[in-house]
Amino acid sequence: MKTKHKILFQDSRDLANIKSESVDLIVTSPPYPMIQMWDNIFSKLNLKIEDSLNTEKSILAFELMHKELDKTWQESYRTLKNGGIACINIGDATRTINDRFQLFSNHSRILESCTKIGFHCLPEILWRKRTNAPNKFMGSGMLPVGAYVTLEHEHILILRKNNRRHFNYIDEKRMRSESAFFWEERNSWFSDIWEDIRGTNQKKYELETNRRNASFPIDIPYRLINMFSIKGDVVLDPYLGIGTTTMAAMLSERNSIGIEIDKNFKNTIFKRIRDDSMIYNEYVLNRLNKHSDFIKKRAGEKGKSSFKYINKKYQFPVMTKQEIDMTFNKIREIKETNTGEFEILYDILSINQNQTQ
Repeated sequence: MKTKHKILFQDSRDLANIKSESVDLIVTSPPYPMIQMWDNIFSKLNLKIEDSLNTEKSILAFELMHKELDKTWQESYRTLKNGGIACINIGDATRTINDRFQLFSNHSRILESCTKIGFHCLPEILWRKRTNAPNKFMGSGMLPVGAYVTLEHEHILILRKNNRRHFNYIDEKRMRSESAFFWEERNSWFSDIWEDIRGTNQKKYELETNRRNASFPIDIPYRLINMFSIKGDVVLDPYLGIGTTTMAAMLSERNSIGIEIDKNFKNTIFKRIRDDSMIYNEYVLNRLNKHSDFIKKRAGEKGKSSFKYINKKYQFPVMTKQEIDMTFNKIREIKETNTGEFEILYDILSINQNQTQ
Protein backbone atom coordinates (compact mmCIF):
# COMPACT_ATOMS: atom_id res chain seq x y z
CA MET A 1 0.00 0.00 0.00
CA LYS A 2 1.09 3.59 -0.56
CA THR A 3 -0.27 7.01 0.34
CA LYS A 4 0.31 10.49 -1.08
CA HIS A 5 0.74 13.73 0.80
CA LYS A 6 0.79 17.28 -0.50
CA ILE A 7 1.96 20.41 1.33
CA LEU A 8 0.74 23.74 -0.06
CA PHE A 9 1.87 27.16 1.17
CA GLN A 10 -1.12 29.38 0.56
CA ASP A 11 -4.02 31.18 2.21
CA SER A 12 -6.39 28.74 3.92
CA ARG A 13 -9.32 31.07 3.21
CA ASP A 14 -9.19 30.15 -0.49
CA LEU A 15 -8.94 26.43 -1.30
CA ALA A 16 -10.01 26.77 -4.94
CA ASN A 17 -7.30 24.30 -6.02
CA ILE A 18 -8.97 21.56 -3.95
CA LYS A 19 -11.95 19.97 -5.68
CA SER A 20 -15.38 20.14 -4.13
CA GLU A 21 -16.36 16.99 -2.23
CA SER A 22 -12.88 15.44 -2.53
CA VAL A 23 -11.91 15.29 1.16
CA ASP A 24 -13.03 12.62 3.63
CA LEU A 25 -11.90 14.20 6.90
CA ILE A 26 -10.67 17.58 8.15
CA VAL A 27 -8.49 17.74 11.25
CA THR A 28 -7.14 21.14 12.19
CA SER A 29 -6.30 23.63 14.91
CA PRO A 30 -6.56 27.24 13.71
CA PRO A 31 -5.03 30.35 15.27
CA TYR A 32 -7.03 31.17 18.40
CA PRO A 33 -8.74 34.59 18.25
CA MET A 34 -7.89 36.94 21.12
CA ILE A 35 -4.80 34.95 22.13
CA GLN A 36 -2.08 37.59 21.91
CA MET A 37 0.50 35.42 20.14
CA TRP A 38 -1.79 35.32 17.07
CA ASP A 39 -2.64 39.04 16.93
CA ASN A 40 -0.12 39.72 14.17
CA ILE A 41 -1.38 36.86 12.01
CA PHE A 42 -4.98 38.07 12.20
CA SER A 43 -3.96 41.71 11.72
CA LYS A 44 -2.23 40.83 8.45
CA LEU A 45 -5.45 39.24 7.23
CA ASN A 46 -7.50 42.34 8.03
CA LEU A 47 -6.04 45.72 9.00
CA LYS A 48 -9.24 46.60 10.86
CA ILE A 49 -8.31 43.95 13.43
CA GLU A 50 -5.12 45.76 14.40
CA ASP A 51 -7.02 49.03 14.64
CA SER A 52 -9.67 47.42 16.86
CA LEU A 53 -7.02 46.03 19.20
CA ASN A 54 -5.18 49.35 19.34
CA THR A 55 -8.40 51.18 20.23
CA GLU A 56 -9.34 48.46 22.75
CA LYS A 57 -12.53 47.46 20.94
CA SER A 58 -12.28 43.86 22.09
CA ILE A 59 -15.68 42.57 20.93
CA LEU A 60 -15.17 44.00 17.45
CA ALA A 61 -11.66 42.53 17.23
CA PHE A 62 -12.99 39.13 18.31
CA GLU A 63 -15.71 39.18 15.65
CA LEU A 64 -13.38 40.39 12.88
CA MET A 65 -10.90 37.59 13.67
CA HIS A 66 -13.64 34.99 13.44
CA LYS A 67 -14.90 36.42 10.15
CA GLU A 68 -11.51 35.50 8.70
CA LEU A 69 -11.80 31.96 10.09
CA ASP A 70 -15.36 31.75 8.71
CA LYS A 71 -13.95 31.86 5.18
CA THR A 72 -11.92 28.71 5.88
CA TRP A 73 -14.92 26.88 7.37
CA GLN A 74 -16.93 27.75 4.26
CA GLU A 75 -14.20 26.30 2.04
CA SER A 76 -13.87 23.29 4.33
CA TYR A 77 -17.54 22.52 3.93
CA ARG A 78 -17.23 22.75 0.14
CA THR A 79 -14.26 20.38 -0.07
CA LEU A 80 -15.74 17.75 2.28
CA LYS A 81 -17.62 14.81 0.84
CA ASN A 82 -21.16 14.19 2.02
CA GLY A 83 -20.88 12.33 5.30
CA GLY A 84 -17.39 13.74 5.86
CA ILE A 85 -16.29 14.88 9.31
CA ALA A 86 -14.50 18.06 10.40
CA CYS A 87 -12.60 18.05 13.71
CA ILE A 88 -11.56 21.50 14.95
CA ASN A 89 -9.31 21.82 18.00
CA ILE A 90 -9.86 25.28 19.51
CA GLY A 91 -9.27 26.91 22.85
CA ASP A 92 -11.25 29.76 24.36
CA ALA A 93 -9.33 32.90 25.30
CA THR A 94 -9.09 35.09 28.37
CA ARG A 95 -7.72 38.60 28.06
CA THR A 96 -7.69 41.96 29.78
CA ILE A 97 -8.51 44.89 27.50
CA ASN A 98 -9.39 48.34 28.74
CA ASP A 99 -8.90 47.11 32.35
CA ARG A 100 -11.61 44.48 31.83
CA PHE A 101 -10.81 40.78 32.15
CA GLN A 102 -13.14 38.51 30.22
CA LEU A 103 -13.60 35.24 28.39
CA PHE A 104 -13.80 35.09 24.60
CA SER A 105 -15.67 31.93 23.67
CA ASN A 106 -13.97 30.81 20.47
CA HIS A 107 -15.53 27.37 20.40
CA SER A 108 -19.13 28.64 20.55
CA ARG A 109 -18.46 31.27 17.87
CA ILE A 110 -17.07 28.60 15.52
CA LEU A 111 -20.03 26.30 16.20
CA GLU A 112 -22.40 29.16 15.40
CA SER A 113 -20.65 29.84 12.11
CA CYS A 114 -20.36 26.21 11.04
CA THR A 115 -24.01 25.41 11.72
CA LYS A 116 -25.04 28.39 9.58
CA ILE A 117 -22.88 27.02 6.77
CA GLY A 118 -24.66 23.67 6.98
CA PHE A 119 -22.57 21.49 9.28
CA HIS A 120 -24.33 19.24 11.77
CA CYS A 121 -22.84 19.28 15.27
CA LEU A 122 -21.89 15.98 16.86
CA PRO A 123 -20.91 15.54 20.53
CA GLU A 124 -17.61 17.32 21.14
CA ILE A 125 -14.52 16.35 23.13
CA LEU A 126 -12.93 18.33 25.93
CA TRP A 127 -9.17 17.93 25.86
CA ARG A 128 -8.13 18.56 29.46
CA LYS A 129 -4.52 19.68 29.80
CA ARG A 130 -3.87 19.46 33.50
CA THR A 131 -1.29 21.64 35.18
CA ASN A 132 0.07 21.50 38.71
CA ALA A 133 1.55 24.98 38.62
CA PRO A 134 1.07 26.63 42.06
CA ASN A 135 0.30 30.00 40.44
CA LYS A 136 -2.32 28.73 38.01
CA PHE A 137 -5.19 30.72 39.56
CA MET A 138 -5.71 34.21 38.18
CA GLY A 139 -6.87 37.35 39.92
CA SER A 140 -6.98 38.09 43.63
CA GLY A 141 -5.64 34.78 44.88
CA MET A 142 -7.46 33.64 48.03
CA LEU A 143 -9.69 36.73 48.32
CA PRO A 144 -13.19 36.87 46.86
CA VAL A 145 -14.57 38.03 44.51
CA GLY A 146 -11.88 38.88 41.98
CA ALA A 147 -10.29 35.46 41.39
CA TYR A 148 -10.91 33.69 38.10
CA VAL A 149 -11.16 30.06 37.09
CA THR A 150 -8.19 28.93 35.00
CA LEU A 151 -8.83 27.43 31.57
CA GLU A 152 -7.26 23.97 31.58
CA HIS A 153 -9.08 22.49 28.61
CA GLU A 154 -9.55 22.96 24.91
CA HIS A 155 -12.47 21.94 22.71
CA ILE A 156 -12.37 19.44 19.87
CA LEU A 157 -15.45 20.25 17.83
CA ILE A 158 -16.81 17.42 15.70
CA LEU A 159 -18.99 18.38 12.75
CA ARG A 160 -20.50 16.39 9.91
CA LYS A 161 -21.54 17.39 6.41
CA ASN A 162 -25.06 16.10 5.76
CA ASN A 163 -25.96 12.51 6.65
CA ARG A 164 -23.91 9.60 7.95
CA ARG A 165 -21.33 8.16 5.56
CA HIS A 166 -22.18 4.86 3.85
CA PHE A 167 -19.80 2.17 2.60
CA ASN A 168 -21.38 0.54 -0.44
CA TYR A 169 -18.46 -1.03 -2.31
CA ILE A 170 -16.50 -4.19 -1.51
CA ASP A 171 -13.11 -2.41 -1.41
CA GLU A 172 -14.52 0.28 0.89
CA LYS A 173 -15.96 -2.33 3.24
CA ARG A 174 -12.63 -4.21 3.31
CA MET A 175 -10.65 -1.06 4.09
CA ARG A 176 -13.14 -0.15 6.78
CA SER A 177 -12.70 -3.56 8.42
CA GLU A 178 -8.91 -3.27 8.29
CA SER A 179 -9.16 0.22 9.82
CA ALA A 180 -11.11 -0.87 12.90
CA PHE A 181 -9.97 0.15 16.36
CA PHE A 182 -9.74 -2.07 19.43
CA TRP A 183 -12.69 -2.43 21.79
CA GLU A 184 -10.72 -0.89 24.63
CA GLU A 185 -9.62 1.99 22.36
CA ARG A 186 -13.26 2.67 21.52
CA ASN A 187 -14.08 2.96 25.21
CA SER A 188 -11.29 5.49 25.75
CA TRP A 189 -11.28 7.43 22.48
CA PHE A 190 -15.01 8.03 22.34
CA SER A 191 -15.18 9.51 25.81
CA ASP A 192 -16.12 13.20 25.82
CA ILE A 193 -13.17 14.09 28.07
CA TRP A 194 -9.55 13.31 27.14
CA GLU A 195 -7.16 13.56 30.06
CA ASP A 196 -4.44 11.19 28.88
CA ILE A 197 -2.83 13.46 26.27
CA ARG A 198 -0.37 16.13 27.32
CA GLY A 199 0.55 19.24 25.36
CA THR A 200 3.62 19.33 23.11
CA ASN A 201 6.96 20.79 24.16
CA GLN A 202 7.39 23.57 21.60
CA LYS A 203 10.97 24.66 22.37
CA LYS A 204 12.58 22.53 19.64
CA TYR A 205 10.30 23.91 16.96
CA GLU A 206 10.56 27.47 18.22
CA LEU A 207 14.30 27.28 17.53
CA GLU A 208 13.80 25.80 14.09
CA THR A 209 11.12 28.26 12.96
CA ASN A 210 12.39 31.35 14.82
CA ARG A 211 8.87 31.98 16.07
CA ARG A 212 6.45 30.48 18.53
CA ASN A 213 3.86 27.99 17.37
CA ALA A 214 1.16 26.05 19.20
CA SER A 215 0.96 22.72 17.47
CA PHE A 216 -1.17 20.05 19.10
CA PRO A 217 0.58 16.78 20.05
CA ILE A 218 0.50 14.09 17.36
CA ASP A 219 -1.72 11.93 19.59
CA ILE A 220 -4.66 14.29 18.89
CA PRO A 221 -4.77 14.07 15.06
CA TYR A 222 -3.63 10.42 15.08
CA ARG A 223 -6.54 9.46 17.30
CA LEU A 224 -9.09 11.58 15.39
CA ILE A 225 -7.93 10.25 12.02
CA ASN A 226 -8.34 6.67 13.19
CA MET A 227 -11.74 7.45 14.71
CA PHE A 228 -13.32 9.23 11.76
CA SER A 229 -11.74 7.90 8.55
CA ILE A 230 -10.56 4.67 6.93
CA LYS A 231 -7.28 3.72 5.28
CA GLY A 232 -6.83 5.39 1.90
CA ASP A 233 -9.05 8.38 2.79
CA VAL A 234 -7.97 11.99 2.17
CA VAL A 235 -7.35 14.12 5.27
CA LEU A 236 -7.15 17.92 4.99
CA ASP A 237 -5.60 20.35 7.47
CA PRO A 238 -6.09 23.98 6.38
CA TYR A 239 -3.91 25.24 9.27
CA LEU A 240 -1.01 22.81 9.08
CA GLY A 241 1.53 24.62 11.29
CA ILE A 242 4.58 22.36 11.70
CA GLY A 243 2.95 19.43 9.91
CA THR A 244 1.54 17.35 12.76
CA THR A 245 -1.65 16.30 10.96
CA THR A 246 0.37 15.21 7.92
CA MET A 247 2.56 13.04 10.14
CA ALA A 248 -0.49 11.47 11.77
CA ALA A 249 -2.08 10.77 8.36
CA MET A 250 1.10 9.08 7.17
CA LEU A 251 1.14 6.81 10.22
CA SER A 252 -2.55 6.01 9.73
CA GLU A 253 -2.19 5.07 6.04
CA ARG A 254 -4.35 7.97 4.91
CA ASN A 255 -3.59 10.46 2.14
CA SER A 256 -3.36 14.10 3.14
CA ILE A 257 -3.32 17.72 2.04
CA GLY A 258 -1.78 20.32 4.32
CA ILE A 259 -2.26 24.07 3.88
CA GLU A 260 0.01 26.57 5.61
CA ILE A 261 0.19 30.31 4.96
CA ASP A 262 3.49 30.85 6.80
CA LYS A 263 6.45 29.76 4.70
CA ASN A 264 8.69 30.03 7.78
CA PHE A 265 7.40 26.57 8.67
CA LYS A 266 8.50 25.03 5.37
CA ASN A 267 11.89 23.70 6.48
CA THR A 268 10.48 22.34 9.74
CA ILE A 269 7.60 20.53 8.00
CA PHE A 270 9.85 18.95 5.37
CA LYS A 271 12.49 18.02 7.93
CA ARG A 272 9.90 16.29 10.12
CA ILE A 273 8.60 14.29 7.16
CA ARG A 274 12.06 13.28 5.94
CA ASP A 275 13.69 12.62 9.31
CA ASP A 276 11.05 11.93 11.94
CA SER A 277 8.41 9.77 10.25
CA MET A 278 10.23 6.51 10.99
CA ILE A 279 10.48 7.51 14.67
CA TYR A 280 6.71 7.88 14.82
CA ASN A 281 6.24 4.26 13.75
CA GLU A 282 6.38 3.60 17.49
CA TYR A 283 2.85 5.04 17.74
CA VAL A 284 1.56 2.16 15.64
CA LEU A 285 3.54 -0.43 17.60
CA ASN A 286 2.37 1.16 20.84
CA ARG A 287 -1.26 0.40 19.95
CA LEU A 288 -0.38 -3.27 19.66
CA ASN A 289 1.61 -3.23 22.89
CA LYS A 290 -1.29 -1.61 24.74
CA HIS A 291 -3.64 -4.26 23.38
CA SER A 292 -1.21 -6.91 24.58
CA ASP A 293 -1.32 -5.40 28.07
CA PHE A 294 -5.12 -5.30 27.91
CA ILE A 295 -5.26 -8.99 26.95
CA LYS A 296 -3.03 -10.02 29.84
CA LYS A 297 -4.93 -7.93 32.38
CA ARG A 298 -8.38 -9.08 31.26
CA ALA A 299 -7.32 -12.74 31.00
CA GLY A 300 -5.99 -12.52 34.56
CA GLU A 301 -9.20 -10.95 35.87
CA LYS A 302 -11.88 -12.74 33.82
CA GLY A 303 -10.08 -15.67 32.21
CA LYS A 304 -9.14 -16.36 28.60
CA SER A 305 -12.70 -17.46 27.88
CA SER A 306 -13.76 -13.81 28.06
CA PHE A 307 -12.26 -13.39 24.57
CA LYS A 308 -14.52 -14.89 21.91
CA TYR A 309 -12.68 -13.79 18.74
CA ILE A 310 -9.17 -13.99 17.23
CA ASN A 311 -7.59 -11.42 14.91
CA LYS A 312 -6.84 -13.13 11.57
CA LYS A 313 -3.50 -11.44 10.90
CA TYR A 314 -1.92 -11.48 14.35
CA GLN A 315 -3.74 -14.38 15.97
CA PHE A 316 -4.27 -12.47 19.20
CA PRO A 317 -7.57 -12.36 21.10
CA VAL A 318 -9.99 -9.49 20.49
CA MET A 319 -13.29 -8.61 22.09
CA THR A 320 -15.56 -8.27 19.03
CA LYS A 321 -16.02 -9.68 15.55
CA GLN A 322 -15.37 -6.21 14.09
CA GLU A 323 -11.72 -6.43 15.21
CA ILE A 324 -10.76 -9.68 13.45
CA ASP A 325 -9.67 -8.02 10.17
CA MET A 326 -7.60 -5.22 11.70
CA THR A 327 -4.13 -4.80 10.16
CA PHE A 328 -1.27 -2.49 11.07
CA ASN A 329 1.40 -1.25 8.68
CA LYS A 330 4.57 0.70 9.36
CA ILE A 331 6.30 3.28 7.19
CA ARG A 332 9.03 1.66 5.12
CA GLU A 333 10.08 4.42 2.74
CA ILE A 334 9.39 8.11 2.12
CA LYS A 335 9.75 9.38 -1.44
CA GLU A 336 9.70 13.07 -2.29
CA THR A 337 8.07 12.96 -5.73
CA ASN A 338 7.97 16.72 -6.22
CA THR A 339 8.48 19.84 -4.14
CA GLY A 340 6.04 19.53 -1.29
CA GLU A 341 4.71 16.16 -2.47
CA PHE A 342 5.53 12.88 -0.75
CA GLU A 343 4.72 9.23 -1.36
CA ILE A 344 4.80 6.78 1.54
CA LEU A 345 5.40 3.05 1.18
CA TYR A 346 4.47 0.61 3.94
CA ASP A 347 5.34 -2.82 5.29
CA ILE A 348 3.05 -5.01 7.35
CA LEU A 349 3.91 -4.61 11.02
CA SER A 350 4.78 -7.97 12.54
CA ILE A 351 4.87 -8.66 16.25
CA ASN A 352 6.09 -11.33 18.61
CA GLN A 353 3.07 -13.59 19.02
CA ASN A 354 4.18 -14.57 22.51
CA GLN A 355 3.55 -10.98 23.62
CA THR A 356 -0.14 -11.17 22.81
CA GLN A 357 -1.18 -14.59 24.06
